[in-house]
Amino acid sequence: MAYDDILIHLGEFGHYQRRIYLLLCIPAISCALHKLAGVFLQAKVDHRCLLPFEQENATFNSIEFLKYKEFYPWDNIAKNFSKCLMYDTNYTHSSVNQKSIFDETVDCHSWVYDKSKYESSTVIEWDLVCDKAWLKATSDAFFMLGVMLGSIIFGDLSDRFGRRPIFFMSLVIQVIAGVLAGIAPDYYTFTFFRMVVGATTSGVFLVAYVIALEMVGPKKRMFAGVACQFFFTAGFLLTAAFALYIHDWRRLQIAITLPGVLFFSYWWFVPESARWLLSNGKKEEAKAIILKAAKENKADIPDDVLDNLLSSEEDTKTIIDESTEKPSLIDLFRYSNLRKKTLVIFFLWFVNSGTYYGLSWNTSNLGGGNDYVNFLISGAVEIPAYTFLLLTLNRWGRKAILCGCMLVAGIALILTQVVPENMLWLTITLAMVGKLAITSSYGTVYIFSAEQFPTVIRNVAIGASSTFARFGGISAPYINILAEIWLPLPLIVFGSLALLGGSLALLLPETHNKKLPDTIADGEKFGEKSFSTSDQLNGDYVIQNKKI
Repeated sequence: MAYDDILIHLGEFGHYQRRIYLLLCIPAISCALHKLAGVFLQAKVDHRCLLPFEQENATFNSIEFLKYKEFYPWDNIAKNFSKCLMYDTNYTHSSVNQKSIFDETVDCHSWVYDKSKYESSTVIEWDLVCDKAWLKATSDAFFMLGVMLGSIIFGDLSDRFGRRPIFFMSLVIQVIAGVLAGIAPDYYTFTFFRMVVGATTSGVFLVAYVIALEMVGPKKRMFAGVACQFFFTAGFLLTAAFALYIHDWRRLQIAITLPGVLFFSYWWFVPESARWLLSNGKKEEAKAIILKAAKENKADIPDDVLDNLLSSEEDTKTIIDESTEKPSLIDLFRYSNLRKKTLVIFFLWFVNSGTYYGLSWNTSNLGGGNDYVNFLISGAVEIPAYTFLLLTLNRWGRKAILCGCMLVAGIALILTQVVPENMLWLTITLAMVGKLAITSSYGTVYIFSAEQFPTVIRNVAIGASSTFARFGGISAPYINILAEIWLPLPLIVFGSLALLGGSLALLLPETHNKKLPDTIADGEKFGEKSFSTSDQLNGDYVIQNKKI
């Protein structure tokens, strides 16, 4: 492309691009706070039924554990006293001792919570336990539904009206909705505004990410795409820090929202994407930005050379608009080989997203340990995961890394079920190995799948694939709630899905150092021996590796 030729003269990742890139990566921290704070906003806490003779302000330990058998039936599946049933007895201190284990049980309608870990959460405030536990999962699912809707809505708006205005519009909505979620009077209002916040994370992070990637040269795009994830990881770790010092869920929600106000200052520092301006016929505005970048990069681009390159960009766009084959989602399923690859890739996105978010939100269901420490470790393992990708993606190939990491994740998660109960440290270690591996595979699937599809349908295919990723994120809370039935069940489900995904990925052809397919016919033949390799490296392809 002509704009890539401009970047060769300008510098593919000069001082100007590095400065703007850094500014645009920082909002990933804020978006991570919103995506992961649900672990603490809706923290799962130990609870028991409020007994008839107890006051509403009773404490969790006002009934000694040794006396639980007098009030609560034993739950053979959970291997603990029931948290949702109690014996049907007109309790008095004198009648308790005459209780029979054959007494009938009744559902609880009020609960007493253990506030030693969490003083406040939506679960405590709105009794989201027992027959209402699914509401907690639904709230998280609606947040991810918002992420999906936001990527569609804000993505389309940013293509129509520009990256910069939609970025700031998303910021304003995020701050307002985030505060309103923090003062929500009921569960449904909270869930609605959290869904709006979820939508704006797409408008803020993904739009900023696109601006950043569009100004980086081809040879630096893979590095820029992966490096941005370190900022998301920083937000992951900061989430635990916020929660550790702010124990009231309402204050926590507002606290993670207000830093977004700082990004309003970007209005004076972050320009519109020059690539978008050119593609929409705003040549003079694009030229002004390019000249400013050239000055900061100390690059010399003569006016006549720049004008020729800009004219070439317009001519290229005209040719593409007139001659490019119009893609359709149906084209993904029209031919057998392309259909097979498409279905496998859809499943891989579903599994990677669902497992990644499922493990990130499941740190309180590991059987013990400190929730904050478990969460911190879950975030910290992403640092070696992304470092691993930077060092190996262009050496070992995409397929080996994707398959290997998914298989390692699946094996590690399933092995947690055979660890003796007195070796909690090993259970946590295996779970974190699974998180590290799925983080690496999640980062790889973006690149690997983009390179599988032909150019004429690549954007449509990746858009459809990312929709399945969001379905995975939406399903993750419901898989995690299976811990209410049996604590190890979520890890077994995630592990099994990862094993299946890693096995199915073997059906896909390697793409590293291969000529990328351009037409539908190329896509159908890609991976067959008749489809020849090329000197073209995949690093020359625009890679957008972003967490969804």
